[in-house]
Amino acid sequence: MLIKTIKALCALDGVSSWEEEVRAWIKEQAAPYADEMRVDAMGSLIVFKKGRKATGNKLLLAAHMDEVGLIVRAITDDGYLKFSCVGGIDRRVLIGKQVSVGRKKIPGIIGLKAYHLVSEEEEKRTPKVEDLYIDIGARDRESAQALVRLGDCAAFGSDIVEFGDGRIKAKALDDRVGCAVMLELLKEELPMDCTFAFTVQEEVGCRGAFGAAFSVTPEIALVLETTTAADLAGVDGHRRVCAIGEGPVIPFMDGGSVADRSLFERMRALAEEHHIPWQTKHYISGGNDASTIQRSKAGVRTLVMSAPVRYLHAPASVACIRDFEPMLQLARLFIRAIAEQEEN
Repeated sequence: MLIKTIKALCALDGVSSWEEEVRAWIKEQAAPYADEMRVDAMGSLIVFKKGRKATGNKLLLAAHMDEVGLIVRAITDDGYLKFSCVGGIDRRVLIGKQVSVGRKKIPGIIGLKAYHLVSEEEEKRTPKVEDLYIDIGARDRESAQALVRLGDCAAFGSDIVEFGDGRIKAKALDDRVGCAVMLELLKEELPMDCTFAFTVQEEVGCRGAFGAAFSVTPEIALVLETTTAADLAGVDGHRRVCAIGEGPVIPFMDGGSVADRSLFERMRALAEEHHIPWQTKHYISGGNDASTIQRSKAGVRTLVMSAPVRYLHAPASVACIRDFEPMLQLARLFIRAIAEQEEN
């Protein structure tokens, strides 16, 4: 079941460059259905599954395993951890959040100087990341060093909760939703050969996708992602991008790539023909692995399909469960359409 897979994936920690836990779980789930599997030099998991029609590496589906987080850059004499952000994170949402640090998953809390000690001038500005620290309960530098090393990553802690009108709250929905959709497709009989790339380090510059696409050399790529849903109070309608609960997002363009026009029109036609809810972006923003896949080698025809998600790159994001199944349905129909095109 798709939502069960999404929840299992969101419970795992995989800050960019520390994706091992996520990759191991996906590898275990994919193994019974894969014809070939390999991990490339960057750490992306590339899975090949034969379909009814042999087309080799013509079609690539991609989703990234990594999530935003923090990385330890210094330990103070008092045993606090100073950090930098891994990926784009709004520092306004960090204070007081729970994290787990390093492979030992040491619990910690992101702290800041107590409010009653803040000056009038400090109260008027958002604290810089340099002002924050992670408190792991250590009494001094030596006791902290016994638990944590410089370069350790910290992942946000967030319970997975269903609430309201079919909403789900979790960390790392970006992009465990796309990974879950690919895992569900892997379990099915496919109409054509498909290569699935579970990529690394998307949040720090789409680094894993570049190597994966370069080695696979597809002709067509479908990137399964999440995207910002700015359907919030105080956001003007023309800047709302998209809305949760209105179906997957098929953008004609974002901040990193322009969709192949024929693939965009084909996906739109599939959605309308099969009465599947969908939407496009009303504000050009964001970027994803399509930006590097599209420019790999001689070029790749790319298309992106995303689940709309509120509060991306935050310790907890919110999506609508009703958007997930249509995303899987459209991806399935897209593969079938490409296979039929090959037969003509």
